Amino acid sequence: MKVIRNLCNTVEVGEIKYKYFYRLTKTKFRNTDAYGIEVERQDVVGNELINIERDSIEKITCKLEKVENLIKLLYDYNVSPMHLIDILGEYVDEYILDFDKCA
Repeated sequence: MKVIRNLCNTVEVGEIKYKYFYRLTKTKFRNTDAYGIEVERQDVVGNELINIERDSIEKITCKLEKVENLIKLLYDYNVSPMHLIDILGEYVDEYILDFDKCA
């Protein structure tokens, strides 16, 4: 898996900084490029990393522009890794069919 784009955002709540990373990834699948998304949240108090949450969907579609739009949606709404599948599930169900056309 190769990271081809990384969007970052930080939200402070009290003494905790939540650092969000939204990564657009690329892998090979059925002799074509497959694009996916990884979301990571790091919880930091002071200078100490106290927790990491991470989730990903490795193969969403072979169409880069669709995944670029999804990663922007996640970034704009500060979506947590815990809600990645909740937010993108229906998109992924639809976009996975693109692989039949790209291969």
